Amino acid sequence: MPESSQHGVSASAPTPTGPQGRQKAEATPAPPPPDGPRRPHPVFWAIAGALVVIAWQQVRSPAGGPTGLAMAQPTAGSGLRGVYSFAAELGRERYGVYMVDVDTMTIWCYEYARDEGCLKLAAARSWKYDRYLENFNGCGIPPDKVKELLEDQRAYRSESVPAP
Repeated sequence: MPESSQHGVSASAPTPTGPQGRQKAEATPAPPPPDGPRRPHPVFWAIAGALVVIAWQQVRSPAGGPTGLAMAQPTAGSGLRGVYSFAAELGRERYGVYMVDVDTMTIWCYEYARDEGCLKLAAARSWKYDRYLENFNGCGIPPDKVKELLEDQRAYRSESVPAP
C-alpha cells in the first residue's frame, strides 16, 4: 500500500501542477451536440415578424411611407439655418474647429493650442459679398474690399449691357 502524506495525497503518484505549483483542474469533456436540426430562438421570429410588418407598411402607404410625408413639408426660409461646427486638421499636428453661421454668412476657425491648453481664434471671414464675385482669386482681402470689387463688377456689367 502506498504511503500517504498528511494531506491525503499519495506520495507515489505525482500530482500535475501549473506554473506556480497549483494543481491543474482536469478539463471536462464538452457535451455532445444535440441530435437533429437546431431551431431558431423565438426572438428571431419576433424580429422577422416586425420586419414583415414594416415592409408591408412601406408597400401599402400611398406616399411611400412616413419619409414621403416628411419630405413634402415646406422648409422655413431658403434651406438650412443656424450655426454648424466640425473638427478638422489645420496642418501637421494642428487641429481645430470650424464654425459656420449660415444666418449671418460668416465662417471662423479656432485652433487648439496644445502648449497652452486652449482654443485660439485662427481666422474669421464673412462671405456676404464673396458669393457674388465671379472671377477673383486672392488672399488677405477684407470683406469691405470685396464689396468694392463687387460694386465695380456690377458697374462694369451695367455699362457693357446694351440698352434696349
